Amino acid sequence: MGDDRVELVPGTLDMLVLKALSAESSHGFGVARWIEEVTGDRLTVEEGALYPALHRMEERGWLTSEWRKTDR
Repeated sequence: MGDDRVELVPGTLDMLVLKALSAESSHGFGVARWIEEVTGDRLTVEEGALYPALHRMEERGWLTSEWRKTDR
């Protein structure tokens, strides 16, 4: 069985995140799941890449964030 991982072109993660958030707001885990679903699990977004990307995009004014407590 071969390695099905895909190397991303720089900027691709940002575009995927923005696309994931274009229809509705979501939390980081939801964004990561959306990317996995639409790519047929070929792309797995690690927290170490996703959250810095979200923070960078917020600093650039590309998105906004809010903090809420969740029901557990």
